Amino acid sequence: MEHMTKDGTSSTDSNWTGMVPVDDTALAVTDTGGPGIPVVYLNGQFATQGYWRRVVADLGTGWRHITYDERARGTKSKRSADYSFEAAVRDVDAVLAARGVDRALLVGWSYGAFVGAHWARRNPDRTLGAVLVDGAYPYDWLDEAMEQRIRKLFRRMGWFTPLLRPTGLTPRMTAEQQADSNIELGRLSRERELGPVLDGITVPVRYVVASGASLGSRGDEQERIRTSLAAVTDRNANIRISAKVASNHGAILRKDFPAIADAVREVAALDLRGC
Repeated sequence: MEHMTKDGTSSTDSNWTGMVPVDDTALAVTDTGGPGIPVVYLNGQFATQGYWRRVVADLGTGWRHITYDERARGTKSKRSADYSFEAAVRDVDAVLAARGVDRALLVGWSYGAFVGAHWARRNPDRTLGAVLVDGAYPYDWLDEAMEQRIRKLFRRMGWFTPLLRPTGLTPRMTAEQQADSNIELGRLSRERELGPVLDGITVPVRYVVASGASLGSRGDEQERIRTSLAAVTDRNANIRISAKVASNHGAILRKDFPAIADAVREVAALDLRGC
C-alpha cells in the first residue's frame, strides 16, 4: 500500500525488494518504505548497496532508505550494453519513478557523488539536497599517462576479478569496460566539465571529505585533487564541507559513517527550514 508523505512524495508502508526494469536491463532495488524523508544512495563505481548499511543503521528507521545496485553490479542487477555515466544518471530517474518518489535527498560516494551532483543540477525541484562523499572534485587528473595506468591496472586485475563475481564483490563487466568507465569519469572530472555543474547547483550540498591515498593512487594525488573543492565552495554558497575525516577513500563508508549520517541530517534540516 502507498500513501503520500507531507512533502508530496509517495511512500510504501513496508520494506520492498525487487527488480526495476530500465533500458535493456534491470536493477536490484531495496526500499524500506515509510513516511520518512526518502534518501537515495548512489554507489561507488563498482560497489554495491551493501556498502551503505552502516550509514542506514546510524540514521535509523525515521527515514525512507532506497538503495540499489547499478548495471552488472552486485549479484542480481543485470548486464547491459550501456555502462556510460549518462546511463547511471538515467537509472536514478528509473528507480525513483518505480518507487513513486518525486523528491529525494541524494547521498553519493565516489562515482555516486558525480551522479548525485549531475542529477541535483538537472533536477533542482526534485532534489531535497545532496551529500557527496569523497567524490565530484573538479580536477584535471586524467592525461594520457594516467589513461594507460588505468587500462594496465584493470588488465592486471582481470585474471582474478571474474572469480569474485558470484559474491557481488566485482562487477560483471569486462576489464576493458571497467577501464572505459574509469577513464570516462576522469574526463567528467575535468574542471571545465564538472566546475559548471557544481556552480549551477541550487540546492543544499554537503561534502564529506576523506584523507590520504587509497587503491590505485600514488603519493598525495588524492589530497591534491581534494584541494579543488575550496574554489567550489567559494563560488557557490549552497555547497559546503560538512566534515573532513581521517579515513581514506576506500574506508570512509566503513569507518566514518557517523559523519555521513550527520551530513544527511544537516541537509534535511536545511530543507525543512526552507534554506
